[in-house]
Amino acid sequence: MKKTSTRLADGRELIHYDLRDDVVREAVDRRPLDPVATTSEIREDRLLGDFVAIASHRNARTYHPPANECPLCPSKDGQLSEIPDSSYDVVVFENRFPSLAGDSGRCEVVCFTSDHDASFADLSPEQARLVLDAWTDRTAELSHLPSVAQVFCFENRGAEIGVTLGHPHGQIYGYPDITPRTELMLRSLGAHKAREGGNLFDELVADELADGSRVVLEGEHWVAFVPYAAHWPYEIHLYPKQRVPDLLALDEAARTEFPQIYLELLRRFDRIFGPGEPPTPYISAWHQAPFTALDAYGVEREDFALHLELFTIRRTSGKLKFLAGSESGMSVFINDVPPETAAERLREVASS
Repeated sequence: MKKTSTRLADGRELIHYDLRDDVVREAVDRRPLDPVATTSEIREDRLLGDFVAIASHRNARTYHPPANECPLCPSKDGQLSEIPDSSYDVVVFENRFPSLAGDSGRCEVVCFTSDHDASFADLSPEQARLVLDAWTDRTAELSHLPSVAQVFCFENRGAEIGVTLGHPHGQIYGYPDITPRTELMLRSLGAHKAREGGNLFDELVADELADGSRVVLEGEHWVAFVPYAAHWPYEIHLYPKQRVPDLLALDEAARTEFPQIYLELLRRFDRIFGPGEPPTPYISAWHQAPFTALDAYGVEREDFALHLELFTIRRTSGKLKFLAGSESGMSVFINDVPPETAAERLREVASS
């Protein structure tokens, strides 16, 4: 992997990640851009103990442009985009309309491929490994920023999810504090450690392997399963078998196997609902240990288990799972698809 860092016309950072070491990146952003102006701020909800990002400037962000005006495609034929070069492998750049900025953290965009009509599932194992390396590098870089306590790499895919750009891409958020969802995990992890003395993540994975009914795919270094209490109709959790706190700690064997496992999971997701169905909308989210001291939860960073959660809001053909009264009002999910049934279906649609 070759990494090349440059600046866009408004001062934002752009980084190329290339498969070949001999690639030279010298293209200049020729757009007449004004400096980025953001209104991001973090506000605490004192009643719930969590926080909300207020970012009114995002109302002006690009919304479903035609393919020939996609800001994530390479610049060519007189059409200037966020990427000055005429081609690229993987590109990461600071979001022009960030939810988090300055003292409130950082937001970046990750373009997985220059092919506008592709998806992550269409990538080769070599390309998918390059994305993994980019995620890892950005996690390392953002962890050094004083405004970042936790790094979150994720992909939203599909208009049903709310994606406003069709080009295959994801995002990386550097949060200024530990997120509410991670806090819940840390509290459960710490309580279990104090009560039982063991590691809750290790026991959950061991229990799923022992039961087997919800295991979807298992490799030498990774295991994917539908969790016992899945919130979403089709939801997969992917864990390295050797517990590590973050992407930085993955060994080479796990990195090598990851593309085959992950690409197969994504391809199965697109086959869940049968032939002729549109691509399955999904969210794919890496959960990593925060880069702050975790003494308040009674755990250490090494107690946390890196894992990826992949889920879709489509519950059956042509129907979505909406977060209605119970889910949105009280955070109590009601799942129409038994996890064992979901796992069976995800095994049925394995690649031949």
